[in-house]
Amino acid sequence: MKKKIKQDSNFIKVFEPSLTISDKLSVLKALNKKDISGSSPIIEEFEKALQKNFKAKKAVAVSNGSVALDLAFQLAELTNDDEVILPSFTIISCLSAVVRTGAKPVFCDVDPESWNMNLENVKKVFSNKTKAILMVHTYGLTAEARKIKEFCEANNILLIEDSAEAHGQSSSEQLCGTFGSIATLSFYANKHMTTGEGGALLINDEKYYDKALKMRNLDFDNNRRFQHDHFYWNYRMGGLQAALGLSQVKNLKNTISNKIKQGKIYNNFLESLSGIQLPLVKHQGSENHYWVYGIVLKSKSRDDLSKHLYDMGIQTRNFFWPLHLQSALPEKYYSQRNLPVSEHIGKNGLYLPLGEHLKE
Repeated sequence: MKKKIKQDSNFIKVFEPSLTISDKLSVLKALNKKDISGSSPIIEEFEKALQKNFKAKKAVAVSNGSVALDLAFQLAELTNDDEVILPSFTIISCLSAVVRTGAKPVFCDVDPESWNMNLENVKKVFSNKTKAILMVHTYGLTAEARKIKEFCEANNILLIEDSAEAHGQSSSEQLCGTFGSIATLSFYANKHMTTGEGGALLINDEKYYDKALKMRNLDFDNNRRFQHDHFYWNYRMGGLQAALGLSQVKNLKNTISNKIKQGKIYNNFLESLSGIQLPLVKHQGSENHYWVYGIVLKSKSRDDLSKHLYDMGIQTRNFFWPLHLQSALPEKYYSQRNLPVSEHIGKNGLYLPLGEHLKE
């Protein structure tokens, strides 16, 4: 049974959105200009800001991060004979996007220290049917991005990059979101930058751009507006979301800096405890951005700790449950049932409150 969040003013939530005066003024400005629809000029303005800040060739704003993943895989034009490698330790929307293409999801395990996918684990499940790899950056650290990208190029594999949890993060001195032919972002309320809901495609291979625009907007064509060749859906972002995003992206570096400071405070408090695994401070030369502050219990019960903290007025959240163990997974994909690292951290990991609502 899902716990109901306490309404006590002293209850510490696992996250709260960070909204500034500038954020509110940006939304009010859009309201005053009546820039509220998904076809408002502010959408394109936000997309240009994303292109600049994430160093993408093109950006396509959409209604949420799951939609961004869905469109990325629809653009890939996979068949039932194709295989897609993805980490088991990630959010369900990654699996959903693959399954909806008809292609076969193939799960790889993750690194026990960084909790991210690496090339060694990718190679273990690679086959001559592998047509795409979904590279996910998780919990403020990164996948082994440079090596995975080079592997994809050498084997003619499409690389799709999920950077939902890696806003402003880099791997091997290259910005996350620039490794994949297509990358995705989420702007959910707990992300480093938010539009409430919302997401985006970062397109680094421009052959996908025009089709992505049509796929997010019902296959409209301005030259023959109400004649359609495909049953595409409405995945547009609204103007008020874009207005909030325009302001939020300007504050991204400050948000990351504050998260890193909070991560260091947690490290100082917890580093003497031998019974928990703390998140890496650095990985592949990149400093942890602490999208969340995760810990893994080595022997004690994660659920007991979660209940204990909740009773003390502190909300936590369990780590992702491994994709290969999901009840929704079609039976024909049940062959992969032994990914020990994903299972261990999925059963024993949780993350603690983080954000500007916390004092030291």
